Amino acid sequence: MNAAALASAIGCLMLAGALAFQHWGDLAPCALCIDQRKAWGAVIAFGTLAVLADGYSRIAVALALLAFAAIAALAGAGIAGFHVGVEQSWWNGTAACGGGMGDIGTTSISDLRDRLLAQPVVRCDEIAWSMLGVSMAGWNGLISLATGVGALYVVVRDIGRERKA
Repeated sequence: MNAAALASAIGCLMLAGALAFQHWGDLAPCALCIDQRKAWGAVIAFGTLAVLADGYSRIAVALALLAFAAIAALAGAGIAGFHVGVEQSWWNGTAACGGGMGDIGTTSISDLRDRLLAQPVVRCDEIAWSMLGVSMAGWNGLISLATGVGALYVVVRDIGRERKA
């Protein structure tokens, strides 16, 4: 199934790009960036399973898995849209957006101070990189939206073809 393979390939490229920005560009991801990566991971997983199901002539299963990939991509677009809103100060981010420590697990003030000083703070409301006036979250949102809509289009189209056949 070409659409599923394409969705998986786009997901792989997006994750590779995010990791390149992180490791070669020294742009640490914020909590919302990590959530967007998780959505791409789901797109890759469902898309790959759809390709495999299609290879076994399980068209209905392949279409269902492609639909799940589309939903994951659209969820990623939603997360990215929320992230853009946080960057633009349209609304506040989540509790994790401020570089929170999660479970502190310390018993003394000196342990807490040491953990706080060692903790990198990556804020969701700061734009680390942009191109043509669009932040990385914005580009991710646009690509996620296009991937999700494209995959859903193929699902609806192919369901119609299956019914006619």
